[in-house]
Amino acid sequence: MNVLMISPAYPPEMPHYTRGLARVGARVIGLGDQPAAALHPVARGALADYIQVPNLWDEDAVVKTVRSRLGPWQLDRVECLWEIGMLLAARLREELGVPGMRRDQTQLFRDKERMKLALDAAGIRTPRHARATTPDEIRAAAARIGYPLIVKPLSGAGSADTHRVDAAADLERTIAAVAHVRELSVEEFIEGEEYTFDTVCADGEILFFNLSWYRPRPLIARTVEWISPQTMSLRDVEAGVLAPGRDMGRAVIRALGFQSGFTHMEWHRTASGEAVFGEIACRPPGAHTVDTMNYCNDADLFTGWADAVCNGRIGQTIGRLYNCAIIFKRAEGQGRIRRIEGLERLRARWGDAIVHVDLLPVGAPRRNWKMTLLSDGHVFIRHPDLKTACAIADDVGTTLRLHAG
Repeated sequence: MNVLMISPAYPPEMPHYTRGLARVGARVIGLGDQPAAALHPVARGALADYIQVPNLWDEDAVVKTVRSRLGPWQLDRVECLWEIGMLLAARLREELGVPGMRRDQTQLFRDKERMKLALDAAGIRTPRHARATTPDEIRAAAARIGYPLIVKPLSGAGSADTHRVDAAADLERTIAAVAHVRELSVEEFIEGEEYTFDTVCADGEILFFNLSWYRPRPLIARTVEWISPQTMSLRDVEAGVLAPGRDMGRAVIRALGFQSGFTHMEWHRTASGEAVFGEIACRPPGAHTVDTMNYCNDADLFTGWADAVCNGRIGQTIGRLYNCAIIFKRAEGQGRIRRIEGLERLRARWGDAIVHVDLLPVGAPRRNWKMTLLSDGHVFIRHPDLKTACAIADDVGTTLRLHAG
């Protein structure tokens, strides 16, 4: 099988997926704007060929170059797991006659308003919502939807440029803050816990699914500096309290006609137990969530994804053995990391429940916490019991401290 992998080495987790394709027997052709010599060694070692283009986002030129470089080779798949490259992948599939998602279907996963309209038509509970491109349209949507509400980019990823608006007095400040965003989604704010429903699919069948729990919900985590945000991938994905989210996730996959690859859906669970759709992307979750899935299941879902898209299966055992959390740490103070404290106490207390630590070293400059969830480092923990896993994660959040100055 010949697979064109767009941006095989960036973002940083892409080399694992590129290697996964090679491991399941694909002939992998990379496409990017970096020189081949600059690619991460893992990605470079997995490639049979590499097509470098001057500008990855000049679609016309990219299509022409790829067609020329492929010559007699026929592609079986075009894959991209980077949000901003999804439409390029769809264009290449259309131009080169390769199976997979076309532009119209891809737009359902990129444009939050089209996404929700399609799900409304399928009878799936979404927040009340509206598209807005001007300040007056934002004001009109707010008047129609009511407060509190959320204003966020129509095609964004994560919680960047996402604002909660509690009253009309807050709306004008939000309008000023999002003036640089071309299209926005204005929607009802849903109070409750926030979860994910992540899948690996082949030919419309869900081969694997994961449920993660955000502690706290992302909007709070991205606006309160002292918090150490957590993503907890859950062992008991069949828990009864999560059934409404599981059922909705499956219905969303059907309604949008997704076929093969990773999906990442976010949903809300209200105090009454109702599941309310958040959004969905046709890519894996970011921020090392696939790593938490791997630690949960003693699996390799980078390769599992590749097996699904190339061979229609996941040929490995999925264990469902642990709950696994990643805890993101933010340094106290400004400047360079001066000292790290609490790590040895945590290791002594929790032993092998702490499975991986990746913190900025002493002397490194502190990162801008508002620009990256990854912040100044992270810790993975896992434990079979959810209550214990939460206690360990919370202990990491309070005991481990990075000091900058």
